[in-house]
Amino acid sequence: MKKVLSISLGSSSRDHTTVETLLGQEIEISRQGMNGDLQKALATYAALDGKVDAFGVGGMEFYLKAGERKYFFRESKKIRKIVKRSKIGDGNGIKEILVQRAVNALELHLQKHENRSLRGMKALKTTAVDRYNMAETLVNAGCEVTFGDFMFALGIPLPVHRLATVRLVAALLLPIVTNAPHHWLYPLGVEQDKAPEPKWGKYYEEADILAGDFVQIRAHMPDDLSGKIVLTNTTTAQNVEELKKRNLHILVTTTPRFKGRSFGTNVMEATLLALMDKPQAEVTPQDYKNLIERIPLNPNIEVLN
Repeated sequence: MKKVLSISLGSSSRDHTTVETLLGQEIEISRQGMNGDLQKALATYAALDGKVDAFGVGGMEFYLKAGERKYFFRESKKIRKIVKRSKIGDGNGIKEILVQRAVNALELHLQKHENRSLRGMKALKTTAVDRYNMAETLVNAGCEVTFGDFMFALGIPLPVHRLATVRLVAALLLPIVTNAPHHWLYPLGVEQDKAPEPKWGKYYEEADILAGDFVQIRAHMPDDLSGKIVLTNTTTAQNVEELKKRNLHILVTTTPRFKGRSFGTNVMEATLLALMDKPQAEVTPQDYKNLIERIPLNPNIEVLN
């Protein structure tokens, strides 16, 4: 049996393990949260290197990409130095592919079942510098997007409406941001389990689509999400129930749901790497795309209300 383990700096309350059969191969997929403890995460990588087929890197990434530029995190380099034998993925290898498939599937769903289109819909993208491909895909789909980087990352009430501005912000801030500890930038550990504290209500209210990392979306979401669509990555069964109670219309995750849980893109990238019979250094974007389509790893669309 193949083994995939995502080691996340996030909360252990979101842990999950499942055994799936993909392309005739049994594979155990697990996620373990380190509750924000980077040293514990590094020790776990060291102890299990070579004992699992592939690691997923959760709660942090090797780099952020805005436009054609990549900005590498200093802390993530420590992981790359430790892991020598197992394959390893942070999600960057497949994010763009999965987001495009999810947005295409949502467009088809809306046209078929609701006689409407993404074109002209208003979207709130919590932060664009950490998921630029999602931001760009929504713009290309014809959405009117508000980028909340200043609001959700810095607490400054300054919406952004142009991708060119996002790229400028990335060029100015990411060289500094990627050298800072991850917990300065993103809620980790028990911070992820706190009840939502409604904020930026105007931007939530006017948006038809709430897009981005689910922890960020959830952090400030209002009690009433009637008629809205959430486009995100990882959600647990508890998250889904929470969204149902808030009257969310449609939940779209870029990854499929396995036994109630949609895993992050880092888990899915690690899973694909484990299934590939070739060294990671030889893996190409086309290899990922071909395998995603063969399995297939389809986005999950749920009408909740």
